[in-house]
Parts: sequence; structure tokens; C-alpha cells
Amino acid sequence: MVSPTARRGAVAEARKEFGLSERRACRLVGQNRSVQRYQSRKKEIPGLETALVHKARERPRFGYKRLTTMLRFDGFFVNHKRIYRIYTRLGLAVRRKGRKRASQAPRMARPASRAINDCWSMDFLSDSLTDGRAMRVFAAVDNFSRRCVALEFDVALPASRVTRILDQAIESYGKPRAIITDNGPEFTSIAFDIWCHRNGIEHHFIRPGKPIENAYAESFNGRLRDELLNQQCFESLGHARELGEDWRDDYNHVRPHSALGGLSPERYLAELPGGHGPPAAPRITNSLIPSTPRRRPDRPIPQLQMG
Repeated sequence: MVSPTARRGAVAEARKEFGLSERRACRLVGQNRSVQRYQSRKKEIPGLETALVHKARERPRFGYKRLTTMLRFDGFFVNHKRIYRIYTRLGLAVRRKGRKRASQAPRMARPASRAINDCWSMDFLSDSLTDGRAMRVFAAVDNFSRRCVALEFDVALPASRVTRILDQAIESYGKPRAIITDNGPEFTSIAFDIWCHRNGIEHHFIRPGKPIENAYAESFNGRLRDELLNQQCFESLGHARELGEDWRDDYNHVRPHSALGGLSPERYLAELPGGHGPPAAPRITNSLIPSTPRRRPDRPIPQLQMG
């Protein structure tokens, strides 16, 4: 019994079972009588508990801090500690998987992005449809604003397809100064190298086996898998693209980010001095992306012309 509430219950139990006076029961339990008689004067907020349960069921992978931010958006101006008490009492805590201990070796720090489109981070994920077919997911995120600039689902995403997706993202959000990727075959291909050279974009690779050097993409991948891929069953590619675009729109416009002071990326950019300029990206549908023919074996490989 370490809390006043637990000791208060022990005093009541002792008086009921053994007929002790309040003074003697408090002395035996170690409870101050003023604490025993204390009546809470907290004002109950109508609808708070119901709203919290609704938000937690709507977004089951959100913790109490992010739920507090979203409740404040709805007009509940309460302290996060009150939300935490209700959150734990109702058993709404998010189950966490144990993580392996990471290496404590020193790492080389990259300069932080100080402006929009200063650097984009991108990566691939894997998932499957309900019929068992494998599916790949390509995601690109702006390091400064945390805005997801591209999210595409398909059974195959070669380098030529990735460059077309990025061209559409550039038309909507502007061209990045640099990009960071891992050493996957799509990013090390000649087609992707030519695209970077043609657009004047710096391409930085992480060291093999060091995904932490692509931390923005890895963090986004974790949110994407936790809040979408692990929560939904995709019946077809069209179904996956529709749910993915809805989640991307929610991620950019509604979902609060702790790194942005509890704001969504679009709201954060809108509150910057002078605004953020480019409007939100239109939905990228499969009809906008032509099919990618396979390259014939006898077709020559294009050579990179260095100017």
C-alpha cells in the first residue's frame, strides 16, 4: 500500500471486518486521518471520458499524450495528467513490443534540415494482400516538415516507376535539394542515378547495415506499419491505394506530431512566417502512372553523361 487511495481502502476494510474505530485503523495502516477524510473537489468534465474512449478506439496505436493533443483540438482543455489517470484506469495503454538493445557505438551526425524541401528521406516496406500476393510500399517524407510527399502501393516498384512517382511529388511540393536512401537496388540503379543528375538533386546513401542513418524514413515506416499496415486487410491494390491515400491525408493534415509541437505537418507549415507556399498534393491514382515495360535483354543500358 503505497498510495493514499490504497491505504484509504485498507482502513475501510479494517473497520468493516474488525469493528475498529477510524482513529485506530488509521494508526495501524499508517494513514493520516485528514487524508482519510479528504473529499476530492475536482470538477468533472462532461463527456471527457467518453471522448477519450472514442479517440482511443478510433486510433488504437496512439498513446495518452497524442490523445491529449487531439482532445484539446476538440475543445477539452485539460491537463495531460488527468488524461493519463483516466487512460490507465480504463486500461487503454498501448501494448509495446520489447526492443533489442542497440549498439552504443558513436555515430556521425548529419546536419538537421532547416527549410522545407531541404532533404527528403525515402524507403520501401513490404506487406501482402488478403489473397497472399506480396505487395511493396514506397514512401517519401520531408525531413523538415515531416510531411509525407509520396506513398505508393504495388506488387513491383522498379526505379523507373519510383522516378515517375517522385516527379509527381515534385510538381506538387517542389524539388528537394537532397535525398537520403539505403543501398537498395532501386536506388543504386542507373535509371535512378540519371534522374538525380538530370534534376540536380544530391543523392546520399547510408552506410550498409546502418538504418539509423535514415532515421526520418525509419520513423515514418514505423508509424505507417503500426497505424495502417497492421490495422487493415487489403483486398486488392486499389483498396490498398485508397486506404493509403486516406491515411496519408490524415497524417499530413490531422495527426499531431510531437516533433512539431503537437501540430500536423500542414498546420505547422501554415503557421510558419510567410506560410509554406505549395498547396497540398492531389491524390495520385494508378491511372496517372503508366505501366512500366520490362527492358529487353538486347536493349542497351543508357550511359550517364557527366556535364
